[in-house]
Amino acid sequence: MRSAFLLSASVVVLAVFGAAGAAEGDLSDTKTGKVETVTVTAEHREETAQNVGIALTVLSDKDLSDRGINTVNQLQYAVPSFEAVPAFGSGQPEFRLRGVGFDDYGSNNSSTVGVYIDDVAFPVPASTQGLFFDLSRVEVLRGPQGTLYGRNTTGGAINFVTNRPTDVFSAGARLEYSDHGEFRSEAYVSGPVADGLLFRLSGTTDQGGAWQKNRTTGESLGDKDASALRGQLEWAPASNVTFLLEGHWGYDKSDGAGLYLFTPLAYNPALTPVPADTKRSATGWGGSAAFTGLTGIAADAKPFRNSINDGVSLHTTVDFGAAELTSITAYEHLRRREYNDWDASSYAYAGTYFDTGSNVFSQEVRLASKSDGPLTWQAGVYYSNETLSEGFYSDFWQSLGFDTKTSYKQYVNAIAGFAQAEYHFTDKLKLVAGLRGEGEVRKQKGFVTAGVTAPGAPPADFSAPADKSLDSTPLTGKVELEYKPTDATLFYASISEGVKSGGFTSYNVPSASASQAFKPETLWSYEAGFKSTFYDGSLQLNGSAFYYDYHNQQVQSAIWTTAYGAIGAIVNARNSHLYGGELELQWRPVDNLFISQSVGVKDGEFDNFNSDLDIAASTAANAAVYVNRKGAKIGFPIGSYQGTVSYRIPLGGYSLEPELDYAFHDGRKPLLLGPTFNIPAYWLFNANLSLTPDNGPWELALFGRNIFDQKYDLERNFFLGGINIAAPGQPATVGVRLSVNY
Repeated sequence: MRSAFLLSASVVVLAVFGAAGAAEGDLSDTKTGKVETVTVTAEHREETAQNVGIALTVLSDKDLSDRGINTVNQLQYAVPSFEAVPAFGSGQPEFRLRGVGFDDYGSNNSSTVGVYIDDVAFPVPASTQGLFFDLSRVEVLRGPQGTLYGRNTTGGAINFVTNRPTDVFSAGARLEYSDHGEFRSEAYVSGPVADGLLFRLSGTTDQGGAWQKNRTTGESLGDKDASALRGQLEWAPASNVTFLLEGHWGYDKSDGAGLYLFTPLAYNPALTPVPADTKRSATGWGGSAAFTGLTGIAADAKPFRNSINDGVSLHTTVDFGAAELTSITAYEHLRRREYNDWDASSYAYAGTYFDTGSNVFSQEVRLASKSDGPLTWQAGVYYSNETLSEGFYSDFWQSLGFDTKTSYKQYVNAIAGFAQAEYHFTDKLKLVAGLRGEGEVRKQKGFVTAGVTAPGAPPADFSAPADKSLDSTPLTGKVELEYKPTDATLFYASISEGVKSGGFTSYNVPSASASQAFKPETLWSYEAGFKSTFYDGSLQLNGSAFYYDYHNQQVQSAIWTTAYGAIGAIVNARNSHLYGGELELQWRPVDNLFISQSVGVKDGEFDNFNSDLDIAASTAANAAVYVNRKGAKIGFPIGSYQGTVSYRIPLGGYSLEPELDYAFHDGRKPLLLGPTFNIPAYWLFNANLSLTPDNGPWELALFGRNIFDQKYDLERNFFLGGINIAAPGQPATVGVRLSVNY
């Protein structure tokens, strides 16, 4: 079946590029189609994306469906300068925008990239890993965000906008089946309940799809078992007042990700070595009796996830005429239980288990002017309270001779005031200025690592439980100048500052004193860009260039302890800088042909970083030896490229649309891990062939993901030195999708 599909995909590619070639020529003769005008709320008001002086990428629900994007991590194949790495292949994401990211497999620290659903912040990174569904669009904003958003970030923001209740009855469903036995579906129903009262109910499920196997037993791994529901009630008791009550619930009981060995595993000379895997679909797992006693997880249990997330929010809008008041009250809960095997073998070298509970309450109130005059403004207050309780267990039974349990509770209280104003000097020249003041208190209580040295024995603390605290009161802002010489052209230049919270290293730290706090990082952004529309709306070309001055960048490194040697820890690099830019094009040279291309380029290096521990030299000297990283590359991927080409073919009452989308991810060279863990660059190609009636409610599509079966890795790392593991990307996948909307 796969060979037949690859042949079909080749025909699709030839058809698409053949159509593109036929359309070449004088643009003035082919400007009959227009690029769709996209309305966004990136600045908390409805406006076209081309009128917003921010580098942003917008993807519609159809864009996401056609490209097979079902999670926030998969956005990296459609958004320039964005990467999402699953730490050790786990459910802890490490987001990076324009090279600004944070490498941390712990659950307790914030991300450099803010993730929002309908303006509700998700500050616990692991809580962003659920399925997303019933969306209107996704907006990805590059650069520091803080003068308009609830959280302050250095990298950017991703805002998911869900579909709202409708004032007429509507319903729809999308069913998708692919090889490896994966079935995914989503459905919704929406409409009026009574005068002024509307509802919407939607849900999704994802089942099956295992494509990895235990290299010894042949047992499969990778089946999904995840579902989610969302309900909305919208009530307008008066013409100027609207309440939107939203509640959601979801679970993920899927298999965990399988890792493979890209070098031989011979950690313990007393045990039989495991050869390096020649197939990325090969994996292994296994644990110890002592780990079973600590966690209740059987020694032969598959890696698994068993998580529940739920929440509720109330959006209140009051229109006073001259200004509009918006209030967002939200509560989010996550219970994460996740078992991983980070040695990818039947040995108990490096197994891990997360048992995490988090609760986030947030309240945002903002007031925005509605004046038609030269001055417009927005101002608001944001408050959040986060509690997190975690047990992090590690199975080192056959490597170090003991198992560990690290436990703690963490509390974060933050309050911020933010404002942004715009002043039009003329109808072509505008000044934007914003300011944010914030106070955050981050506390960790009862942090302790305990060890077990005999099966069934109670854990013994390595040191007394410790309490830690970190306060910060940053003041940040933004100044931007926008010039619009014509209705179809916008130029902008900005200076802005963003801050990412400090935090605590919370791994298997045997000494409480070694689990030191790291400082908040700050980033000064200098950016210039343009947005332009040509040929009667048939061509859009947007570009941006940036330079980042980075202070106290948070970096994954290590510290030295007299009793235990080198221990993994997050430290601050005093100064570094990044630079780069993006170019995005959308073009309809003729009515039925659509071409979208984007490219991102970035680079960066350390300017002052002399606190990186040289682990090998320190171990040899039995004392801390640091290396100066001045001038060294930071190590993120330099380039990214994304593209889509589609052509609509009329077929007498029906339309057949072949589409090809593709993405290039440059190689990753993590400086602090060394060249062994470099990840090669790779291309991914997807194809989509859809059939729709001209006047009908359905669409039938044949699709393929990674149609040329590219072999690639999402992550390479080691939990213990000498155990070199990689998280592989998915192989070629073929499927069919049916969508119906009434």
